[in-house]
Amino acid sequence: MLLKELDPVDLKILARLQDNARLSNVELAQAVHLSPSPCLNRVRNLEQSGIISRYVTLLDPLGLGLKVSVFISVTLEKQVESALEVFEREIKARPEVMECYLMTGDADYLLRVVVPDVQALERFILDFLTRIPGVGNIRSSFALKQVKYQTALPLPGSPKPPIKSPARRRK
Repeated sequence: MLLKELDPVDLKILARLQDNARLSNVELAQAVHLSPSPCLNRVRNLEQSGIISRYVTLLDPLGLGLKVSVFISVTLEKQVESALEVFEREIKARPEVMECYLMTGDADYLLRVVVPDVQALERFILDFLTRIPGVGNIRSSFALKQVKYQTALPLPGSPKPPIKSPARRRK
């Protein structure tokens, strides 16, 4: 299913499910003004098309003792296909790596890593990351504060907040 095939009702369904995937079909149908059977059919179509890829439960990292969030830039010695494949295979196997992106610019990869403490980060870097064949340079930046975290994707037609000009400082 392509974006152009999504109608306003599909977009309402997606918005509601992004907000709360535990809604029952009856609750979802009421929220989008459909009867339950057509609503369920639409959800199944969205799942089968891959627009809805999975349902997850979001956990609080601090509640689980995962207090350190770090962004790690990794540069490979050579950006050849075999080195990329090895690096990506190794990274996918590590549970503390929450996200990994192949990048343009100075670094080849950007990782978001969540660990309980600085000692766990040290072990991750020294015992794992530096030992992946082809890794040339590693740079870490600690997140001091999470300003925004969102899992819901912006959907076409969803209301956009007004653009505010930055506050001016008084002299």
